[in-house]
Amino acid sequence: MMTEQKITGRNLLEQGWQPGPIMGIALEVAETLSQDNLSQAEILTRLNGVRQAPVNYENDPLYSTLAKQMMRFEKMAEAAASPTGQPNAQEIRESPVPYRVWGDEFEEQTMQQLQNAARLPIARRAALMPDGHPGYGLPIGGVVATENSVIPFGVGMDIACRMRLSIFNETPDILNAQRDRFRKALIFNTRFGLGGRDGEWQKDKRRYHEIIDDPRWHELPILRQEYEKAVVQLGTSGTSNHFAEWASLIVLADLPSLGLEVGQTRLCFVTHSGSRGVGATIAEKYTRVAKSVHPELPKQYQELAWLDLDSEAGQEYWLAMHVAGDFASACHQTIHETVIKAAGLDVAAFVENHHNFAWREVHGGQEYIVHRKGATPAGKDVLGVIPGTMADKGYLVVGLGNQESLCSSAHGAGRPRSRTATKQMLTRHQRDAVLKQRGVELLNPDAGVDEAPQAYKNPELVMGQQADLVRPIASFMPMMVMMASEEKFGKGKRR
Repeated sequence: MMTEQKITGRNLLEQGWQPGPIMGIALEVAETLSQDNLSQAEILTRLNGVRQAPVNYENDPLYSTLAKQMMRFEKMAEAAASPTGQPNAQEIRESPVPYRVWGDEFEEQTMQQLQNAARLPIARRAALMPDGHPGYGLPIGGVVATENSVIPFGVGMDIACRMRLSIFNETPDILNAQRDRFRKALIFNTRFGLGGRDGEWQKDKRRYHEIIDDPRWHELPILRQEYEKAVVQLGTSGTSNHFAEWASLIVLADLPSLGLEVGQTRLCFVTHSGSRGVGATIAEKYTRVAKSVHPELPKQYQELAWLDLDSEAGQEYWLAMHVAGDFASACHQTIHETVIKAAGLDVAAFVENHHNFAWREVHGGQEYIVHRKGATPAGKDVLGVIPGTMADKGYLVVGLGNQESLCSSAHGAGRPRSRTATKQMLTRHQRDAVLKQRGVELLNPDAGVDEAPQAYKNPELVMGQQADLVRPIASFMPMMVMMASEEKFGKGKRR
């Protein structure tokens, strides 16, 4: 009986359907209908009804995805048939949605990328943090709220890149007295790099976390594909500005929830990294999918292509993004556990937050998907970690819940110029002179000069420009830093 009811691609072709993504969605709907024991004729009649008048099914729970894709295809066909051959003018707004900018002295490309995002038909509000600089699609430091849709490059390549800060009861004096102990804890219990020998653990040293047993890895082909990569990269850090450091924390305001009192000085351990190769693969795949769904977008908007969250691809990305986020958190947790255990310390408190993600949030009574690409969640009383540079103070902050920024803040100091420009103007000698002056030990001096303190904006200035977004609770100054060596990931690395 079920064999007779099953609708195939051949059946749809005979009805005049065209091969492609729309047919694939129609076959999925047909499969659902067949479970109600409908005949082939009845299923085909219902599908053809959607094809003839998709607008009548736009809000139907079963047919909405199919109807919306067909309506989008019709728009594309109308645009292609127009005298100019240009995309439908309604696809891109003539004027951007409301947005606000914190800070100044941004590269022209940064502002253009923000305005492009604010002109998307799905955009509702946007903001730029004071550490903003160019990225892919949405700028780093960019925030955009959309309606029921997600932009893979609005989240970024390093999905759920995050900060974690562990605080100890000991003062920084213990590191100064036993530097070799803390040096070895970092060197032997961290891995940095793209993968292979440098960015993965050998079999006998692999980390374990319950994320490896999460059944979601088996729900999507791309997650099954990335599972082995996750196993070998669990507890490692990426390239570029990712780091692990011992730092001296000074408490600026009482914070009973963490046991901190103003004036205290504590040793702390800080890490910055993300979802490694897993997140990058997910970002690349679903950006390609999003571009294929929106071929009508002008060139300068293509990296902002989006996925409807009611679509199968949108649901897949949403699931994969959350798995990547949990994996990134697991990496930080295992790094902290192993390094801190090797140093012989006990954690008194910790704070963790991520800054490359999309959240489902309500602002002004409306539900949005809020993309924060290189921006820190800063809801009312929400704790966050904002690093400085390898030789400048970072900050433990509490959010003020500013709705104009969509409850967001900066995620770091930000760059006044590109990595390439920095490499052309700085030498390692100049970088090392600043480190020596400020008493910071860089454990791998072959790290790229594009991570030198001089490569960034002044963190104190950035903090001053967002005084209405977050309030500093403590500052932390790096003492001993570990990060990727330039030779381990190439000298022509992207921004």
